Amino acid sequence: MALTILLKNRMAIACYVVVVTVFIAACASTPSDADVASALKTSFAERGIAKLDRLDQSSLQNLCSKVAESGKELEPAVREKIEHNLLAAIPYPQDGKYLGDWREGEKIAQNGRGLQFSDLAGVPNGANCYACHQITPQEISYGNQGPSLLKYGKIRGVVDPLGKEAEPIVKYTWARIWNTHSMNACSGMPRFGEAGILTPAQIKDVMALLLDPASPVNK
Repeated sequence: MALTILLKNRMAIACYVVVVTVFIAACASTPSDADVASALKTSFAERGIAKLDRLDQSSLQNLCSKVAESGKELEPAVREKIEHNLLAAIPYPQDGKYLGDWREGEKIAQNGRGLQFSDLAGVPNGANCYACHQITPQEISYGNQGPSLLKYGKIRGVVDPLGKEAEPIVKYTWARIWNTHSMNACSGMPRFGEAGILTPAQIKDVMALLLDPASPVNK
């Protein structure tokens, strides 16, 4: 009986060693970027307006992914050049008007719909801002992936968003919303304007939510 138990224990240990060895060998084999991309695309299916091209990274996204994987940061000179070029390409409003209606901006910030397979093409998208930011004090449900935007204009000294003194903050805010990579090359914030998520008119409404002294954000 003792011999039988001993043999069974040795067999169990041998099996365990084999399993661990196979597991370590599998982990040692690092998939290539092409393998990962292929696996992702075979795991999803196109449906409605959601197409597989959404899995394709831009050259900058690909670069930032590789930098993050390395555990390092983007080289300062490379980052500066990328941000400089993207900032120079920001299309500011030709009419010089940056602010719309903050009430509409609040609706856009609250709206998380759009670009999903169940949505119809052509229907205005939301920005889902509250998923990452605190914005108005009345809304108690918000994410913390991004910084709080409460009193955004007030703490930046914006008294008159239409005045000359406020122009640097106004243009900064527009650029940040239009293409956040122009301010932070590897930012995870959506490129609302550059990627066509929001229209220029919608961005003006969000701008008003953040900068208009009458907005609850700045109360």
